[in-house]
This record gives sequence, C-alpha cells and structure tokens, in this order.
Amino acid sequence: MFCRKLPKYLVTLARSYHRTGSKQSLQASIAKVPDNLVKALAGIVGDKNVSTAMAVREQHGRDESYHDCAPPEVVAFAESVEHVSEVLKLCNDAEVPLIPFGSGTGLEGGVNAIRGGVCLDVSKMTNIISVHPEDFDCTVECGVTRNTLNNYLRDTGLWFPIDPGADASLCGMCATSASGTNAVRYGTMRENVMNLEVVLADGRVINTAGKDRRTKKTSAGYNLTNLFVGSEGTLGIITKATLRLHGIPEDTISAVCNFQDVQSAVDTTVQVLQCGIQIARIEFLDEVSVDACNKYSKLDMKVAPSLFLEFTGSPNSLKDQTQLVGDLVKMNNGSDFRWASDIEERNHLWKARHDILYACMALRPGCKPYSTDVCVPISNLPEVIVRSKEEIQKAGVVGPIVGHVGDGNFHVFFPVDQSNPEEVKVVSEVARKMAVLALEFNGTCTGEHGIGMGKRKLLEQEIGEDGLDVMRQIKATFDPKGILNPGKVFF
Repeated sequence: MFCRKLPKYLVTLARSYHRTGSKQSLQASIAKVPDNLVKALAGIVGDKNVSTAMAVREQHGRDESYHDCAPPEVVAFAESVEHVSEVLKLCNDAEVPLIPFGSGTGLEGGVNAIRGGVCLDVSKMTNIISVHPEDFDCTVECGVTRNTLNNYLRDTGLWFPIDPGADASLCGMCATSASGTNAVRYGTMRENVMNLEVVLADGRVINTAGKDRRTKKTSAGYNLTNLFVGSEGTLGIITKATLRLHGIPEDTISAVCNFQDVQSAVDTTVQVLQCGIQIARIEFLDEVSVDACNKYSKLDMKVAPSLFLEFTGSPNSLKDQTQLVGDLVKMNNGSDFRWASDIEERNHLWKARHDILYACMALRPGCKPYSTDVCVPISNLPEVIVRSKEEIQKAGVVGPIVGHVGDGNFHVFFPVDQSNPEEVKVVSEVARKMAVLALEFNGTCTGEHGIGMGKRKLLEQEIGEDGLDVMRQIKATFDPKGILNPGKVFF
C-alpha cells in the first residue's frame, strides 16, 4: 500500500479523534482557519471578495445532492488566475484545505467542505476569451456557464452541445467529466476538451496541451488534459478550458413513443444505433417518471416505459430517419408514436425531460432529492434496469428511473424525507445495490455524476486496489500536502 507523510491538519485531526472519539470534535479541530490567513486572503483577492458570514459559508458548503451541508470556514472569490495561484500558494504553505466552487450543481457532494478550510469561488471569472468559428473551438474562463456560452455563440452558427441539464459552469463540467442527453451524438466532456489551464496545489500554472495550443489531435507526451477531466478538484483548479464546438443542425425533430416493457424500449434503441441513424438524443423514462412528468409539466403521455428521441439533419434526411425509426418502434410493439417538429412543442417536451428532478420531488412534496446514476454496456441495460426496479419496489420507496439509453447510462431520483434517518438508510442501501449490480454487469458505479464523497467505497471495487493505489500516487504527486478538496474521490 502506498503511504506518505500526513499533512499537519490531518495529524491534528487524528489526534483529536483518538482523544475525544467525537466526530463533532473532529470537524471542529480541522475547520478553524487562522485569522492571519483570512487577512492574507483579503490581501490577495480584496476585502469585498472574502466572507466568513454563515449564510455565505452554508451556500458554499453543499451542492444539489443529498449530502448534509459542510460549510467552509471562509469563502474567497477569485477574479483572475493570479488570484487562484496566490490563494493556492497561501493554503499550501499553511496546509489548509481548499475546495474549488463553480456553480454548485453537482450531485455527489463534490464541494462540501467536510474537512473545513477555504472555499475558493471562481464564478466571477466569466470571460469568453476567444472563439474561432473557422476552427470550431473556443476558450473560456472557469466561471462561464453552458447557457452563457451558447447564447454568445448564437450568431456564429455553432454551439457547445454537452448538456447535463443544469446550467453548470463549463470548467466544473470538465472537473466532473459531465455529459447528458446529447452524449450519444457528441460524446462527453472528455471528447470535447482540447486544452486546460490548471493551477496546481503549489500555485504553479500549467497548460495541459501547451500554452494556447488548440489542435484537434496530438500525440505529444502524456494526455494531461484527460487526467484533469474528471479529477473533481483533487489535482488542481481548472481556470480555463479550450473546447470543441459543433455546427448547429439544419433542422431538428423530436418524438415520443411508449412500450410494453423495458426490453422493448432498449431493443429499439440498439436497433436505431445499429442502423446508423443520426440520433441526437434518445432518453428512456420508466412509467413512474412519465407519471411525474405528466403531473409536473402538464403532458398527456401514456404512463408506460417510454422513449424521448431527437433527430437532426436536413429536412430530406429527417424524413427518411423518422420513417425508419417509426418502423423499428412498431416492430418492437411500440405505440402512441408522436412527432414534435414545432420548436415550441419540442422545447416543451425537452424542458419536461430536464425538469424531471423537480417533477420527481413533486411526487412527495417537502422531500429532497437523493440522486444516483450507473452505466453499463447497452446489451446489459434491460436486466440491470429491471433488477434495479425490483430492488426499489422491494424497499417500498419511490424511485423514478431516467436513462441516457444510447450510452447505457441511467439515473434514479429518489424523493427522500431527510428528517427520517431510517428512510435515508433504506434509499442509500438501494443505491448501493444498484451500483454493485452495475459493476457485476461490466459497468461503472457512476456514468456522469462523479465519485465525490458519495461513491468512494465503490471506487476500489470498480478499479481494484492496485488501480486505487496508482490514483493515490498521482494525487500525492500533484498535491503532496493533501490540501485540494480532501475527502473526495477516495478517503
């Protein structure tokens, strides 16, 4: 097992824990940031950009996940890469934990300050540095969100298609390797990031593909770019990203159809992909999710396992595609096949899909979301979904299922009464069984949410002890004092 010397704040933590045996004492012993460090932060980013107010700290102590709020001791707002670099140098020298914060839309507790310290909010770094329409790429700072970029690009005929649903910051999407509904056509963040500017724990600023490089491909050395994509703020803070852009499709049409069972819906998906149809999005909703959508978004779909589909291309190609897909749906006993070519109708349909989390919460007013996702090879998807539904029903909880079936990825949004520890425990066990089931079927415990603090125990089972040791060695190389987002990805 790989070992290294513990940083000072973890030594203090261990001593406090063994002395008192109290988890509260543990949190208190490591959360305190010295007053002189707070003053030094103000000297770097300015007094207006430092806050110790509890409301601000609590806002930065949680994301949209089910994890309890764990506020930092102080929040600092960076306005430049120089600010980020100097703050990291300061925290590294003092061996104080530092947690990067973007838009707070994560789903696995990635921003929770579970070991206290400083939260560095980079949402004020909102410059779109360059757009090269002829090269299909752009470079943005870490505070730029997905919708902001696409609004900026509107007159260029280009867009950035990776769509996790939330209006997340683009560098935050890099940090979690986000994807979403368009991944079946355009891939995930990993396939769409060309270069990153990253500030390391000691304050050094690196460019993962070389400064200002933005080539479509390279074979020069190690792939540092993809090392940081999905690193969840544990190896460095991403301050700038160069991203691939894509042409806005000439025409778009959407459709909804329903099936008698999960197998028929997934069989249709596989056949659509095998036929080489230029599908842009293909989403699965089980009957519980459809019912939630109908009630929340005022739709009138049949309550049955359903597919939401979207096609893009020229009007002539769309006609051929839709006819072929309609035939495949009929062949798999699908019914109620409805097309939506009008932009308002299409937007309403996909807004309903994106609002599914809120629709699920509305099934049990007053509850909070407990969200999880897994991903398996598409051929294994029907059995994993069916067995997951059996676990949900056996536990007696509400668990709507939504899937990016073109990728073999699906989510469950449990509405949970978080004031009821027994209910939270039951849902946590169902989510764990789903993840283990996915691993048994050659899949992953998380397709796009990340590990954060919620799936750390499953990571070793997925990649093995030796693989985890290599990850720890990489972490120790980039962050030898262990200050960057401690307690995330692994313990």
